[in-house]
Amino acid sequence: MNEIRAFIAHHEDEVQVALYAILIISLWVSEIILAKNSLKSKWKHLRSNYLFILTGLPIQLFFTGFVVLIAAWTNLHHWGIINFIPYHNNPWVYYISLFLLLDLCEYTYHVIMHKTEFLWKFHLVHHSDLHVDVSTTLREHPCETAVRTCFLMLWVFLCGPMLSVLVLRQTFQSIANISAHTEFRLSERVNRVASWLFITPNLHHVHHHYQLPYTDRNYGDVLSIWDRLFGTYANLDREYTVFGIDTHMDEQQNSKFGNILKIPFQKFERPGNQQHV
Repeated sequence: MNEIRAFIAHHEDEVQVALYAILIISLWVSEIILAKNSLKSKWKHLRSNYLFILTGLPIQLFFTGFVVLIAAWTNLHHWGIINFIPYHNNPWVYYISLFLLLDLCEYTYHVIMHKTEFLWKFHLVHHSDLHVDVSTTLREHPCETAVRTCFLMLWVFLCGPMLSVLVLRQTFQSIANISAHTEFRLSERVNRVASWLFITPNLHHVHHHYQLPYTDRNYGDVLSIWDRLFGTYANLDREYTVFGIDTHMDEQQNSKFGNILKIPFQKFERPGNQQHV
């Protein structure tokens, strides 16, 4: 067991990438089989998204090195919010507190990306996918990848987690994010229970609805408690959910990698001259 922990600690990037790849491939194949999608249509959609691996992964790996260094520094100097939490030396208190803190930080990051006009132009690339499936998880503009990992450095600096906490957190986050983007939805009964604590595919599909106010709902990363607490929680029946973003509903624009990369640098207005703020 100690050897496994040591291996993961020294190969965090490789472990995360391998887990990410296994989950995405498994669910993508499952969507073809269980959702009865044709391989041709699935592959056509995948071509719009898989190239983001080539732009995002190098940036992710580069900045992860700085995240590790910051985590090491904060622990060496006993820096971070965790050190002010009572009984933080207890492993249960330590891990649960930091998991909650980091999840709240990711909720905050997501809200910032929606509410800041300049950052929204990059984040809407993810929202511009007209058919949400597991490959949509990959659809992140490289500039947003850089911004997201810089925010992660900030959260690590403020909270002060050990590397083992980050590995655990990133594992849960990867599973949650990939699962939330699948075509599969939970039954209403199961979703009613699960969504009290977690962001389910049902809830995240609402977030990918093409119009406000639903685009600005269900920001949660792993947990849904922050949306309930801050009044950003919402439900929307599947039959009324339309994927995409109302300023970019052109399928031709959203299906070619080169066109997608240019989206943040093009001028656009929301319908009715409404700003996404």
